[in-house]
Amino acid sequence: MRHPEYAISGGRPAPLGATFDGDGVNFAVFSQHATAMEVCLFSADGKTELQRLRLPERDGDVWYGYVSGLRPGQYYALRAHGPYRPDVGHRFNPNKLLLDPYAKRLTGTPVWHDALMGYQIGSNARDLSFDTRDSAPYMPRCVVEDPAFSWGYDHPPRTPIADSVIYEAHVKGLTQMHPHVAPEGTFLGLATDPMLEYYHKLGITAIELLPVHAFLTDRFLHEKNLSNYWGYQTLGFFAPDPRYLSEGRISEFQQMVARLHHAGLEVILDVVYNHTCEGNELGPTLSFRGLDNLSYYRLIQDRRYYINDTGTGNTLNLDHPMVLRMVMDSLRYWVEVMHVDGFRFDLCSTLGRTDHGFDPGASFFDAIRQDPVLTQVKLIAEPWDVGPGGYRLGGFPPPFHEWNDRFRDGVRRFWRGDPGRAPDLAGRLTGSAAEFDHSGRPATASVNMITAHDGFTLHDVVSYNGKHNEANGEDNRDGHSENYSDNFGWEGPTDDPKIIEGRNRRKRAMIATLMLSQGTPMLLAGDELGHSQNGNNNAYAQDNPTSWIDWAEADTDFMAFTARLIRFRREHPILRQKVFLHSRERRIDGREDLFWWRADGKPMSTSDWVDPSLRIVCVEMRTASGTPVFAATESAIFMVFNAGGDTKVRLPVPPKRQNWVWSINTATPDAPEKPVRKTEVLIGAQSVSVFVLEAAE
Repeated sequence: MRHPEYAISGGRPAPLGATFDGDGVNFAVFSQHATAMEVCLFSADGKTELQRLRLPERDGDVWYGYVSGLRPGQYYALRAHGPYRPDVGHRFNPNKLLLDPYAKRLTGTPVWHDALMGYQIGSNARDLSFDTRDSAPYMPRCVVEDPAFSWGYDHPPRTPIADSVIYEAHVKGLTQMHPHVAPEGTFLGLATDPMLEYYHKLGITAIELLPVHAFLTDRFLHEKNLSNYWGYQTLGFFAPDPRYLSEGRISEFQQMVARLHHAGLEVILDVVYNHTCEGNELGPTLSFRGLDNLSYYRLIQDRRYYINDTGTGNTLNLDHPMVLRMVMDSLRYWVEVMHVDGFRFDLCSTLGRTDHGFDPGASFFDAIRQDPVLTQVKLIAEPWDVGPGGYRLGGFPPPFHEWNDRFRDGVRRFWRGDPGRAPDLAGRLTGSAAEFDHSGRPATASVNMITAHDGFTLHDVVSYNGKHNEANGEDNRDGHSENYSDNFGWEGPTDDPKIIEGRNRRKRAMIATLMLSQGTPMLLAGDELGHSQNGNNNAYAQDNPTSWIDWAEADTDFMAFTARLIRFRREHPILRQKVFLHSRERRIDGREDLFWWRADGKPMSTSDWVDPSLRIVCVEMRTASGTPVFAATESAIFMVFNAGGDTKVRLPVPPKRQNWVWSINTATPDAPEKPVRKTEVLIGAQSVSVFVLEAAE
């Protein structure tokens, strides 16, 4: 078959990447230190390299050229010429086929082979050696795409953060074992009718997807017949991972978003801009390293080696304007072209690192805060990394929200019965003000969680005392060792009805604590169904039933109870206030907005709070100062969190013509709401009760 010969001419330096304009394709690639840049065109099956076209123009540090007649669907990649001097930070090697950082689609993932390395494996000079083998046979191809999509009347839900309930899920794991979803394990599968019906029944408002950017399975995992299931090794920041595309079309992602939007659900992406999959100096040359290692990565003073604040071998250099531009272009692409509604930034502390340490005024945060597109979507930080001073909970600028691991740990420890945890729980119930009540930040800045993808599932929190990560092939050394969990006297599954009842009661109390706290709740997909990972608290490499949700074994009773709690939260605005509650007088009626009570009905004193044996927290919440009056049927809520044994609790005296209605009792989850005629009630052990002040009949 004869293939056309293409000519290249001067084009435009912007936009970066491969852009189809109706007549041909403009290529633009950033490299500050290259001496030449080539575009490689491949046959329709991707196997044969047909042409190498040297980009003829350079404007500053952008190399570009235009190829008339080229169409969407064309396979391509890059080769970069320049010095190979690892000792000064340069690792150019034109023998290595490179992926375009702006590629909108990839045909697959690299096949592990020594030829992927820029240096000779086994050489005494290690990474200072130079490998001349062509890596093309082992590399995927970039694909020219026209990302235009007929969105019709797509309207992002723009759910206020105060009304949001986030559902953290894995694209494949959520649907792979669902009996009525096809194509399972894909973007399209997430938005099938059975899933949309389920989301509606559960009551969530947003799905937060683990990384969907194209990613790599690490070589050490590949050699152990494992895979990078979670996806935190980004290969391309614009391309959806081909493993989640059933027919290889990026429009499948757009169709998913459109269907979820139509159902009133937002889509939030977990994004990894802190590092790439190329690792340290001994890693492969796949894209960024070969295009301009010195610009893309943060290097130590000896530029042969990488700064590793991420624990993955490298750190992206967001201090470089063109690297920052790539990240910003990527974020805007996913909002404007793919219509996503927000982002959760992995190891976000790294994105704020400068030569002087973490800076909330770093270039990345300033760029985000002035951007008219990105300030309209939800922005969530994972507020830590493994570098020095990397734990920054509460230290991010508005409009960022933050994952709150102290909420997770505090709730687990309170319900486990650890001494002296009542004051901490009180702080978590009211939005973690100690961390977030500054700089005008709202209580919703705290993204509350009791579990996440990284760690035990909720069922495992009450089933295992220790981690069981042997399947990861690291002799159980990986993963957190302190999980603040409790197996109720038996490690793992059991048929003992007392242990089962104790575990179920603890789970109901913990999920209730999550949904009744001020802040923004995040639920790990599968927790509401009783999903277990058999004690694996670091299932990043388990692309199998360990991580996949088993819908056939779902705990439907617990799911119904979780849905009831979400519905209760939605129906009671007192539980989702943006203003922090600080026992201040309301401007409306002069009464305070927050009361802490002892079980005998007396106000809590300092000596009560410092009692290490305190196992019960009783709180009355009202609307915050200056907040508009809610319906007269909800002037206050009284909640009891009892981690001890059965306890009698005296209710606050209700105003005239009002009484308390016992609305939630996790000890008897199926009990209907009922007015309370007595002044004292018995609160069951290991349970949460909620009373709503309503007009008396």
